[in-house]
Parts: sequence; C-alpha cells; structure tokens
Amino acid sequence: MINITRDGPVATIALARAEAKNALPIAAWRALAAAAREVCDSRAIILKSDVAGIFSAGADVREFEALQGDPALRGAFRTAMRDAIDAISALPMPVVAAVDGGCFGAAVALILAADIRVAGNHAEFATTPARLGLGYPQEDVARLSAQVGKGMASLMLFTGDRLVPDEAKRIGLVELRAKKAIETATGLAAAIADNAPEAVRLLKRTLRGGEGLDQAFDHAFGGNEFAEGLAAFRERRKPVY
Repeated sequence: MINITRDGPVATIALARAEAKNALPIAAWRALAAAAREVCDSRAIILKSDVAGIFSAGADVREFEALQGDPALRGAFRTAMRDAIDAISALPMPVVAAVDGGCFGAAVALILAADIRVAGNHAEFATTPARLGLGYPQEDVARLSAQVGKGMASLMLFTGDRLVPDEAKRIGLVELRAKKAIETATGLAAAIADNAPEAVRLLKRTLRGGEGLDQAFDHAFGGNEFAEGLAAFRERRKPVY
C-alpha cells in the first residue's frame, strides 16, 4: 500500500493501492505513519502516487460502513489518519508533494502536511466530506484555512467542488504548476538535498516557530556546515555537504 524508495539523500513515499484508486484504509494510514518514521535520515522527501491518473481518493469509503455501526472503530480511524498526516508534517526535512492526478477528501489534508505542493496537468483537488454527510478533522481544517484563507477554505469544504491545477495554483493550494508534477518535484527535492542538511532542517524549524531558534541561529556560525560553505565561497567552488 505504501512504497518507499531512495535515490541518494532523497527518499520517496508513494501511495500504491491501484485497486482502490489509492483510497486509504486504517491499515494504510498506519503504514504511512511507519513510512514517515523510516525516512527520517533523508535530506528531502517526495510524496507521490505510484498509480497512474490518481494521487489518492482519500480515506477508503468502503471502510466507512464499519464505522457507521462501530463507534469504537471511529476513534481508531480518526487516530490512524491523524497519526499519519501529522507524521508527514513533523518530518524535520522538507517534503514535496507531487500531484499528477485526482486528490480528493483526506488526500487534500495529506498534501497540506507537505512543505511544498506541485500540481501536474492532470491534477484535480476536492474536499468532499459534506457530500458524504461528514465533517473534516479540525487540524486539517486549520491547515486548509491557513493555506488558502478562511473564505476559500469555506468554499472548498461547503461545496466539495473540484479545482483544476490552475485554480489550485491561483488560490495558493499548491505552490507550483508543472506539466508533470513528479519531474518538477524530483528536481526540487534534488536541489534541496544539495544544500546543507542541518541548515535546511533549521530553516524548516524556523518556519514553524518555537523555542530555541535564536540560539540555533547563533550556533550555526560555529558549525561544520558553515565552515564548508564559507570555504567553498572563498574558493569559488560548490560546497560538499
């Protein structure tokens, strides 16, 4: 259901459930959380689909019938989904989501956990819980609102209408628009991985905010990465990290 591959310092997490258009049951959400833990030594992560024409249909609706009759299972589903999405968000290195097909329901929440989103020609986006008579987890509503603004988040959630790539780029749901998202995401991840890894992680921490950032900024001047970067600048060569 979840594939992990590596190309040097770049790891790829791919959704791979072709028989269900990458709809994710509880087991797949748990596997996704485990995959995030497995790639923590990488410098950059690509999040993508291994199934042509679809990124993900979201949570597996076929499993929802069991949730309807089993209140205890509802909490397990919500927790498994939450753990997976938050595990992607918590990764210390940048995550680039490549969307080359449909991205619906909970899959939109998943790509919002990435740092940068790329939409290809065949990407489509929709948040569809209202059409099923459901809500959307509060953490994911907050991320969506922070990404596109409260008004546009309201429009997406209340209507469930689909957005094509150019619309998604216009409202800020994705940062980049490309002919083929995976090619652009791969080049972007490689460029990130070429930079000083601890510096990149510090920058991601700083974007999030938190404690100890001033001290971390000061400490970097005494680190090996800055020593190499400064030497490379003086010698007019590419630094090696």
